Amino acid sequence: MKPNSGTLVINIMNGGKAEAYEGVYQCTARNERGAAISNNIVIRPSRSPLWTKEKLEPNQVREGDSLVLHCRPPVGLPPPIIFWMDNAFQRLPQSERVSQGLNGDLYFSNVQPEDTREDYICYARFNHTQTIQQKQPISVKVFPTKPVTERQPVLLTPTGSTSTKVELRGNVLLLECIAAGLPTPVIRWIKEGGELPANRTFFENFKKTLKIIDVSEADSGNYKCIARNTLGSAHHVISVTVKAAPYWITAPRNLVLSPGEDGTLICRANGNPKPNISWLANGVPIAIAPEDPSRKVDGDTIIFSHVQERSSSVYQCNASNEYGYLLANAFVNVLAEPPRILTPPNKLYQVITDNPALLDCAYFGSPKPEIEWFKGVKGSILRGNEYIFHDNGTLEIPVAQKDSTGTYTCVARNELGKIQNEVQLEVKDPTMIIKQPEYKVIQRYSHVSFECIIKHDSTLLPTVIWLKDNNELPDDERFLVGKDNLTIMNVTDKDDGTYTCIVNTTLDSVSASAVLTVVAAPPTPAIIYARPNPPFDLELTGQLERSVELSWVPGDENNSPITTFVIEYEDGLHEPGVWHLQTEVPGTQTTVQLKLSPYVNYSFRVIAVNEIGRSQPSEPSEQYLTKSANPDENPSNVQGIGSVPDNLVITWESLKGFQSNGPGLQYKVSWRQKDFDDEWTSVIVANVSKYIVSGTPTFVPYEIKVQALNDLGYAPEPSEVIGHSGEDLPMVAPGNVQVHVINSTLAKVHWDPVPLKTVRGHLQGYKVYYWKVQSLPRRSRRHIEKKILTFRGNKTFGMLPGLEPYSSYKLNVRVVNGKGEGPASPDKVFKTPEGVPSSPSFLKITNPTLDSLTLEWGSPTHPNGVLTSYILKFQPINNTHELGPLIEIRIPANESSLILKNLNYSTRYKFYFNAQTSVGSGSQITEEAVTIMDEGAGKAMASRQVDIATQGWFIGLMCAVALLILILLIVCFIRRNKGGKYPVKEKEDAHADPEIQPMKEDDGTFGEYSDAEDHKPLKKGSRTPSDRTVKKEDSDDSLVDYGEGVNGQFNEDGSFIGQYSGKKEKEPAEGNESSEAPSPVNAMNSFV
Repeated sequence: MKPNSGTLVINIMNGGKAEAYEGVYQCTARNERGAAISNNIVIRPSRSPLWTKEKLEPNQVREGDSLVLHCRPPVGLPPPIIFWMDNAFQRLPQSERVSQGLNGDLYFSNVQPEDTREDYICYARFNHTQTIQQKQPISVKVFPTKPVTERQPVLLTPTGSTSTKVELRGNVLLLECIAAGLPTPVIRWIKEGGELPANRTFFENFKKTLKIIDVSEADSGNYKCIARNTLGSAHHVISVTVKAAPYWITAPRNLVLSPGEDGTLICRANGNPKPNISWLANGVPIAIAPEDPSRKVDGDTIIFSHVQERSSSVYQCNASNEYGYLLANAFVNVLAEPPRILTPPNKLYQVITDNPALLDCAYFGSPKPEIEWFKGVKGSILRGNEYIFHDNGTLEIPVAQKDSTGTYTCVARNELGKIQNEVQLEVKDPTMIIKQPEYKVIQRYSHVSFECIIKHDSTLLPTVIWLKDNNELPDDERFLVGKDNLTIMNVTDKDDGTYTCIVNTTLDSVSASAVLTVVAAPPTPAIIYARPNPPFDLELTGQLERSVELSWVPGDENNSPITTFVIEYEDGLHEPGVWHLQTEVPGTQTTVQLKLSPYVNYSFRVIAVNEIGRSQPSEPSEQYLTKSANPDENPSNVQGIGSVPDNLVITWESLKGFQSNGPGLQYKVSWRQKDFDDEWTSVIVANVSKYIVSGTPTFVPYEIKVQALNDLGYAPEPSEVIGHSGEDLPMVAPGNVQVHVINSTLAKVHWDPVPLKTVRGHLQGYKVYYWKVQSLPRRSRRHIEKKILTFRGNKTFGMLPGLEPYSSYKLNVRVVNGKGEGPASPDKVFKTPEGVPSSPSFLKITNPTLDSLTLEWGSPTHPNGVLTSYILKFQPINNTHELGPLIEIRIPANESSLILKNLNYSTRYKFYFNAQTSVGSGSQITEEAVTIMDEGAGKAMASRQVDIATQGWFIGLMCAVALLILILLIVCFIRRNKGGKYPVKEKEDAHADPEIQPMKEDDGTFGEYSDAEDHKPLKKGSRTPSDRTVKKEDSDDSLVDYGEGVNGQFNEDGSFIGQYSGKKEKEPAEGNESSEAPSPVNAMNSFV
């Protein structure tokens, strides 16, 4: 037992068996005044026994026959919950034809061929031990028959024509009828000689189960179930008897007596059968308890006469019958105490004249003291109708006046003594507004002033606040608040409204309002336009529960016709002083039929509206209190979402205002596990908007409904919504992960979906983590960041793009729900095959001689496999840029240089170089170089060049060409200044020459101009191919490479959208400049 506590702790966590503590426990608390005892507490260990083994024969039935599959679960404590599932842990579907009985058996009213299966499995769930036991699978084989014989209904359960049922008061009564027949029978329930109780009757299991909650003795009687189909009917009568465990009518209460006083303890209980009443004193049966001459037992009453202090004791009343018992403790305390006054001395009370004054005199004593009040030091005892004396000692002066001010003395006396206490009362003058603000109509841009002159008690400090339309005054320097007035300078239309002066003190508050109407200056002073006068003579006629007719007499229109009447209402019961819009009617109408709501104390007023504005409200009509009724509607926006794995948070939007239709608005919150529990769990909560169900299984669907109720009854049956308890992280990883390599850069991964019950949440999809672990040729183990692809929904495969060829990868798959990711599957290793290599990293041509060139190169940056060789192709280029025959050489992969011999002197060669793997050739790199000329040939060439350059015809030709170019430039310049286009420009506009390259964005240089013929060589040192396109250097793929530029996108399954396109790359321009000497011919070719 815990120290300083009555709590007994039984701990079997460190050893011991629960069965050893099974029994009935009772707590006794004792002191010198007596002993109190608790109710009996029964401890029984929970049990979840195993299913007894039995040999199950296959069930072979003909189509249309009935069938019962028996469950016969083991007897547990508490009893298990029964449900039927298949081998895949899926609930077996139930209907009017196939359903589970209260005893757990599965009933087939008639079997169909689709009922054939070998995995009918009955499960027993023991909630207390959190275990589930499984019966051996039952096999059913249905033999089709043609034609199927129809049969009239026969009851499968209960058997016979009559049966009996005993239920306890307050419990839930469940009656069941399941019938066989073809077509499937329909069940109907009636009560013989009466009606089924409204609001407490529910039908479950396709109306095969009648459920009556909170049964009482009045629910006893004969209940008949009728099973009917097109061929006939069958019925069964269940005789229900409602018994009752004892329940209190009057429980004994603690009794405080003074020595010599009399008293009684009453213990009255009822039940069926009627309970037996027995008394105990200090936990001992009163027949053998110590005698007390002041005590006499008379059945359910103990009478005390002339008690003494030794008579103090604790008495227990026990009311019991065969269905239960009640036990209550009552302390009889014989106490002798002189009077004590608990109210602080000289306490000051302040009230306003004509208001009630309550002067406290809290007291205690035994015997109970008598209270008397005096005014003044030597005043006489207060009596008369002008005072009210309350049982708790409080003196009430219903209408306090100024002469009520003074000192009041409270005297408490009993036979053991006397005590008195003085309190002070001050009655203050009321605060009044002796000059209220007045209604005013003011022209724009003029000044207006509202007065608020007050009178108050000199001992109270008032504060004055001004409001505009029940809000703070605008933050505008035109509003000037004085000691007793409000002035508005330079009035505008937005100043139109109601201005209120509020005066507050510590004891009271008063207010007064006036309306300011801002109008334009009239063209002539003859006609004055103003707001209409308020309507009057409001009358209510034709009062009904949900409607009433209101009529009124319009006030003066003040030269502006009334366009609208606004009807407002006040609910004096729920929101006194607050007016709401009821409706609006045309200005020609003076009566209206108003729709009303239950449980509202209506008052109405009418406001007239014209072009100038709104009138003052009319005087309120008489009040009309509508009757209470059941709520008409239920809360909206009902949701069920778990916040943690083991709860369900049910929320809704509460009813507003008088939607309650009556007093005592509450909500009945009901829930049950979808497709699992037949019974609803319900709780009635106060006027709140949330309820949390704890201890739920993780992420299971629940059917939820919230019903409004008040003191008169329930709202209509609410609709059901589906919610889920809280999510938790997934439990298992996807299995059977397989990878199919499609090509060197793309793979497809497959996996088996995880069972939905292990997801424990809303399935969001699957994530594939994959990363490169090594490049096969280099055996590099450098860590590379993992890549993640997410596949939405219940996908079981996905594409992995952008892989590197000839590499080893690992991947794993994880399931994702709303809570997060589950565990990863075991890492799966796969390898990509070889691909074609990238281009060699560089190609240099050095050491030119008369007949040889030296070539040096670097291996490809991305070999993408094992290099098998290099391919070198070259061909000569003559002075007219024509290409000669192409020569091909295969070079071993381990070489990095080559000397080409037997070449022609003073000849330009173009080289094409690429690497190869077993898959094929990679991108090529190009270069050009020139062999040097011999010395003699050089001198001859030089002399011929000098001779040509000095010839007169050559000089004349060059001058003519220069003159023509100058004339052409002048003509083009003149035409351009006139706004015209020269022919070359027009040709360029019509056919944009792709050879004219714009300024390059990457290095700021200009592209070079070349002829359109593909066979012409490029500028010396250039590595650009002859087709003027830059080849892709390697086969590296990326995610971007699988789409339109950088905008490539992937479907959820990893497949890519858009045309595959290689990524363009610019190679650095490397190489040797030609050593060929310039000649006039070359110079002229370059110039032209």
